[in-house]
Amino acid sequence: MRIDDELYQLAVALGRAALARGVRIATAESCTGGLVAGAITAVAGSSDWFDSGFVTYSNEAKIRQLAVPPRTIEQFGAVSEKTALSMAEGALKASRAQWTVAVTGIAGPAGGTPDKPVGTVCFAWVGPGAAKAYRACLPGDRAGIRRESVRIALQGLLDRLA
Repeated sequence: MRIDDELYQLAVALGRAALARGVRIATAESCTGGLVAGAITAVAGSSDWFDSGFVTYSNEAKIRQLAVPPRTIEQFGAVSEKTALSMAEGALKASRAQWTVAVTGIAGPAGGTPDKPVGTVCFAWVGPGAAKAYRACLPGDRAGIRRESVRIALQGLLDRLA
């Protein structure tokens, strides 16, 4: 996916907000496969405010790299607010960031179920004294779902830092 002007401008604004608050950002991604971190690192100078990105596509990687409890995945599924929150908390602990965002979802074209159709994406943002999880059902094809997921992840961080 190409980083378009809207995503780039969101990442620039996020960088300004992170620098103004003196915080660093980390990402934990599944269905976006590193695209949130890619949008951030497209901004020159992002090394001043971006700490790290974790791409944990498999359940095993979520457990191993981010310490997501296996029981959380078993009970709620990899695509759930609980798992997204655990991913964000794990990224916070595994990095030197003060704010994290996590994204896990079903971008398609396959993998959906009646309870969690293609386009179901769960997000979580964690920072000092704040933790928020959010579930969305996004329309479109795989590329569109992933792009909109990046936008929501970046906007959510920006909203929390602005």
